[in-house]
This record gives sequence, C-alpha cells and structure tokens, in this order.
Amino acid sequence: MSGIYLKPQNLPEKLIWYYIIGTYPIYFLGAQFVVAPLLGSFLIFYLLLKWWNQTEETSISEKITISLSVWVWVIAVLVIEFALIVAHINFNLGTFTLIKSSLLWYRTWGLFALFPLVGHLNIRPQLIYRAVCILCLQSLIVVLIGTIAEFIGIPNIVYISPLKASGGMPIQYETQIFHGIQSRLKLFAVWPTFLALLGNIYFCMAMREKDKKWQFVGMFSSVFMIVVSQSRTATVGLPIVLVAVWFLTNCWRPKVQLATGLLAFPMGLFAQELINLIESFREQFDKFRAGSSKIRAIIYRMTLERWWYDAPIWGFGLRDEAPAIVVNLPLGTHNTWFGALYSHGLVGCVVLAIAFLWSFIHLLIKAQTSDVAKVGLSIILFLFLGSLADNLEVFAYLLWPGLILLGIAFKENPT
Repeated sequence: MSGIYLKPQNLPEKLIWYYIIGTYPIYFLGAQFVVAPLLGSFLIFYLLLKWWNQTEETSISEKITISLSVWVWVIAVLVIEFALIVAHINFNLGTFTLIKSSLLWYRTWGLFALFPLVGHLNIRPQLIYRAVCILCLQSLIVVLIGTIAEFIGIPNIVYISPLKASGGMPIQYETQIFHGIQSRLKLFAVWPTFLALLGNIYFCMAMREKDKKWQFVGMFSSVFMIVVSQSRTATVGLPIVLVAVWFLTNCWRPKVQLATGLLAFPMGLFAQELINLIESFREQFDKFRAGSSKIRAIIYRMTLERWWYDAPIWGFGLRDEAPAIVVNLPLGTHNTWFGALYSHGLVGCVVLAIAFLWSFIHLLIKAQTSDVAKVGLSIILFLFLGSLADNLEVFAYLLWPGLILLGIAFKENPT
C-alpha cells in the first residue's frame, strides 16, 4: 500500500490521522479527556452540515446515510441520560449536580453515539489501521526511552494537568513523562487494563494493515502493550476473540462443520476432564492477582445490594464512596454492567445490553463477506470482555478510533 494513497484526503481524515499519530503530545499535555470529545463534537457538526447540504446530485461516496445500528446506540445513550435525569430528581441531587452529571455523560456515554456517527463520513479504515500502527511504534520508543531514563537514575515525573478544571477524574488528566518497565505499564491509556484493551483493539486493526512491515510492528507492539499491562482479561481475551471471530465467519464452510463434528465426539468423552481443567484455570486466573479479585468481588456484591434495595429501576445517578474494605473505591466501578445498574438502573443496563447484542448480530451477518465488519466484530467482542473488568464509559475518550471503525463497519455494504 503506497504512502501516497494513505495520505489524508479530506478534513475528517486529517483530524483523525493527526490526532492518532499525535496521541503522545496530547497525552503529555494531559488533554486527551478534553480534546477527544471536542474532536467528536466538531466532526458531528461537520457531518450534520454535509447532511443538510446534500442533494440528489451528491455522489454516493459523499452522501450521508445513517445506519440503523448507529441509531440504536444513539437511542441507548439518550435513554441512559434520561435515566440519569430521573435518578437525580428521585434523590433530590439538585439542578447544578444534574448539569454537571449531564456534561460528564456527554463526555463519556455520549462518545459511544458520537464516534460511530462520525464513522459514516467518508473515512477510509486503512488510514486508521496505519495511524494505529504508527502509534504502536511510538509506544515502543516511549518505553525504551523511559527504561533508559530509569536505568541511569532520571526520576519519573508524574503530574495532573491544569485542564482538570474542566471536569472529570484526576486519573483522566494524569501524565507520566518516563514509562520504564515497571510492574504494570499504562502509557497514554492512564490505566493498565485499558492499555491492554487498546492493545486488543489495535491488534485486530494491525492485522488488516496491508503493508507487511507496519503490520508486524502494529501486531508486535499491541501484544507488548497487553503483556506489560499484566491484564488477565485482555491476555486471555485476545486468543479467545481471534478464534471466535474466525469460527463465526467460517462456520458455514463444510470443512469447518466436519472438523467441529469430529471434535465434538472426543470432547464429549472427556467432558468431565475439560470441566476440571477449566475450573483449575479459573482458580489460577483468580490467584494471579488475588487481592484485586477479592476487592472486585466485594465491590460487585455491595453494588448489587445497594442497587437492588434502593434504586432498581433508575439507579442512583451518582457513585458513592465505598468503605475502607474496598480501598474506598466507589460502588459501581470495575464493571460496566454493574456500573450501569448502579448509576442508571435496570433501564440503563437493559438498553446498553440491547445495543451490544444488536451490534453483535449486525456485524456477525456483515462479517461473512466484509473484512471491515470482521474488525468491527472483533472490536465489539473486545469491548464486551473489557466491560466485565472496567467501566468502558470512563475511558471512552481513549476508545474513539475503535468506535469510528464500528461506525464504518455499520455503514459499509458487504462486498
């Protein structure tokens, strides 16, 4: 794939390209949580302007047509905001708190609607693949520089950007100058498990890069991100999703069906041994970071108890601090689904589940004939796995390249 072909050809491509390859300068300024929502908002304005001005003479490649799957996400995100409003009214949290929470909703859940909509602009997925591979190479260089600095005794520099005044959590504005090989790396993702999730998503993008050198760099660096993050979910999830996507897009082939049938018989004979092996693996999985597993289990139990007894339908709207037994972590954290139940009630959790399930079915159908849809299918599966370990909405500002790819996959006609 020639370099000329991959040059940005329009305004959306330029903004996306230069943001991705400029991720580290933006991160060092502590501006990611500010700039990403601004990028999404501007591109939505650009999309609406093109949609308003399009006529019957507008070429098919430039015409804006929004897919049904994106409307499902838009509706889901709006319902979550409605649940947020009802919860604030139910608990008399006040107008100022409601406005503050709604602005935060726009910068978190809102991005799950904004960026898939942006994917309906004329944006080539190959451009995003290449930009992500470049970002992966930059990550290796940043770690190399940080390791050298660590070796020669240069102290690490960690600070919170003044942009925190615009709202959000301190961690979303935290910047670390030198990223040496430590116990768990987080790089520009500001949290190890999210670096691993991004590594998963970038890996499936890099697989579709047509330049073999960039493909190798992207895939190798993505695996490196996953390993140094020490995320259990991402480490196990990468091979599971790759195998699942391959099987789901090839299961109609006679050879695959025959092989599946042949494997079913011995698996049936050794079913108990397989169950024991899976149970043993689960135990070892929990023991790998036993302290984390214990705290998560307590948070989940307390979250469900408070949600069920006090706010089952609409949720609490806000997250409260938990007792010291869970290191004062707020209830509703470390799991997107429990977080949705706690903050937005059964209503918010159900619409989120519908959006995920709808997207999975849509992309599964398209993935039979579309490479972009295969990437989209991988992304939605990685997001689901990531949702079991973290609150996706909190770090949606990091996921936006993947969300744009989802939008491109939703709109693309299978070929």
